[in-house]
Amino acid sequence: MYSIEHIGIAVKSLAESDSLFHKLLGSPSYKHEEVQSEKVITSFFMTAHSKIELLQATHEDSAIHRFIDRRGEGIHHIAFEVADIRAEMKRLKEEGFELLRDEPHRGADHKWVCFIHPRSANGVLVELCQTIPDDIF
Repeated sequence: MYSIEHIGIAVKSLAESDSLFHKLLGSPSYKHEEVQSEKVITSFFMTAHSKIELLQATHEDSAIHRFIDRRGEGIHHIAFEVADIRAEMKRLKEEGFELLRDEPHRGADHKWVCFIHPRSANGVLVELCQTIPDDIF
């Protein structure tokens, strides 16, 4: 069974959105991180059982920039924590889901990540996450 690891929200301004979510959640962001491979800067907020990830594009050709251009700011993806990302990728591919990459890659917050294309998940971009063991870094 999956648990929700985080909900990703595309934002135009991380500074403005950090302030807004700090007020909304009553606590500040605990981490900012640039993910160069995705051309974003992220900001994470803890909630009781999961996290909120704010994503700001760092380049015009990033997926977040294109998302905001087409749809505006808002929920971008939902991420689920998995114990074995490669096994889940294999299982989901066999079930007919379209993966955006054939191998997991390093994402934000010390995770291996893989995305499932929205057209195979009722229009929802789904991210699988697995914590990278400390001995790999």
